[in-house]
Amino acid sequence: MKKLTFTLALVSLAFSQLSYGDNAAKGLDIAKKVDVANNGFKGEESSMEMILINAHGEKTTRKMTSVVKETKSDGDKSKIEFLLPADVKGTRMLTWTHKKDNDDQWLFLPALNRVKRITSRNKSGSFMGSEFSYEDLGSQEVEKFTYEFVADEKIANRDVWKMIRVPTDKKSGYSKQIIWIDKGYMGAVKIDYFDRKGKLLKKALFSGYKKYGKFWRAGKIQMDNVQTRKKSELNWSNRKLGTAFDDDQFDSDELAE
Repeated sequence: MKKLTFTLALVSLAFSQLSYGDNAAKGLDIAKKVDVANNGFKGEESSMEMILINAHGEKTTRKMTSVVKETKSDGDKSKIEFLLPADVKGTRMLTWTHKKDNDDQWLFLPALNRVKRITSRNKSGSFMGSEFSYEDLGSQEVEKFTYEFVADEKIANRDVWKMIRVPTDKKSGYSKQIIWIDKGYMGAVKIDYFDRKGKLLKKALFSGYKKYGKFWRAGKIQMDNVQTRKKSELNWSNRKLGTAFDDDQFDSDELAE
């Protein structure tokens, strides 16, 4: 009886390992398909609005512009510039994402008239007082995570893949993320972020998807911090894809100009 029980345990363990291997392979395959579906946009420009909402529901609104340049051999390059209110006007953030290496990020602070480099150990910090971290604002390269497919589900009557992805960077602010990807939009509709202790930290909801040529883009991301009860929103308008940008527009040496 003990031998039979032991044998059944081994069979169960082997099956679970095989199942995990299959789910990991399927998760990676889905991530690659989503990446391919979103490649080829060339460049993107838009107006942005950031709304900060404290635990009492009080709101602060900021206006920005954003430009993104797609690169063929590495991650995308992006630049955000704040227009309003006056206390943040002229602040700029430049991001060079990389497929495997740590992203390069710089923040120009006009009040100090200097450019601050965001180190890899600080990327989990708050971006301009929002619930978005510097890490969140980098493009989510496939190579930056390991994946596990969980289930096919529905959200708001739309078909989605539910997956777990784990950052490969040991300095990431997250131990794991649970992500729901819309099969039609080929983009996230929901992400749950877990802190380094494995506790749920934030929930992101993506909505207002619109199609630009063959590409779908979310018009709004709402980030809820479940630990502090603070919220932040990012809203896009005047979005245009297919724009060609010169490399010098994303030169860190020109960020303070």
